[in-house]
Amino acid sequence: MLFRAMSKPWLVKPGSIIVTAALKAKIPLGWLIRPTIFSHFCGGENIDESIEVIDKLAKFNVKSILDYSVEAKEDEEDINEVLKETLKTIEVASDNPNIPFAVFKPTAFASKALLTKASAGSTLLPSEQEELEKFRERIHTLCLAASQKNIPILIDAEESFYQEIIDKVAAEMMALFNRKKAIVYNTLQMYRHDRTDFLVRCLDEAKRGGYFPGIKLVRGAYLERERLRAKKMGYPSPVHPDKESTDRAYDNALTFCIENIDRISVFNGTHNEESCLHMIGEMKKHSIANDDQRAFYSQLYGMSDHISFNLSRLGYNVAKYLPYGPVTQVLPYLIRRAEENKAVAGQTGRELTLLKTEMKRRKQIKKEV
Repeated sequence: MLFRAMSKPWLVKPGSIIVTAALKAKIPLGWLIRPTIFSHFCGGENIDESIEVIDKLAKFNVKSILDYSVEAKEDEEDINEVLKETLKTIEVASDNPNIPFAVFKPTAFASKALLTKASAGSTLLPSEQEELEKFRERIHTLCLAASQKNIPILIDAEESFYQEIIDKVAAEMMALFNRKKAIVYNTLQMYRHDRTDFLVRCLDEAKRGGYFPGIKLVRGAYLERERLRAKKMGYPSPVHPDKESTDRAYDNALTFCIENIDRISVFNGTHNEESCLHMIGEMKKHSIANDDQRAFYSQLYGMSDHISFNLSRLGYNVAKYLPYGPVTQVLPYLIRRAEENKAVAGQTGRELTLLKTEMKRRKQIKKEV
């Protein structure tokens, strides 16, 4: 029922608006959200609840990445609370072999307005410059903790118009902490037509700087918003014109990373079967062991289990993104998942088809028995 609902754009958009309005009005929705979309896409409301899911996945050699998915507000107290919780995920990961990475969203530690202004190269007010330094310090705190605990940490990507400052800080952190291997990973959204050249520059800078870049590849999460903003503000769209171009750029990036595996560690974050097969082929071509720690595959919890579990059975490194947090505070993340799945051609449809096929198969087995 959940995936049937998510496959209907006419239902997803109004539903997202209604839920957002209810959230702002502080109308209690936990009774509806927790047993449905929350339980399907999230590990729990806290780390202890999520450990149960992590242990369950680990039985099938599928790892997990604790993702504290609470949307940070812009006041100091809320930001520090997210920082504290993210540091806790690093600590927990260091004691649990089934949690191979930590992760954070940069907008949890600075306002989008500040990041946008800094990315545009605009002159910052003294107070804004101070906030930007605090942003760097928070990112440094997380990367330092990850380095000390020997836990790789993923820096998620954001929208293009404030990504530049994030890329700059990520490069600074890689230069500091990736001296022997990749600890800090920057994320490239390959639906952006400039990311292929950016990836090549990342490697060149790493070679000159004597460090090992960590690269997480995703197709991208803000397609519709990127195109709409570009049209509204009259600048060229930063994303590829069609899915075929994005797919081509994505797989070419995978090829580039595997060809340079002696320097690059790659995290293949995709729900696309063909891209997983492409990376498998490249690993075989270059005689890279299935369980080489420089090559990971990842899908979101609650999606593409046919990819995750088959990869794990073949001995590849697989980690599910496992979001957690209080139900009402994780709602913005869940809304983005619904909207993203609506925007990505065929994703929800594929999930629904696979579920229907499996249900029919089990019914048939039951009849035969």
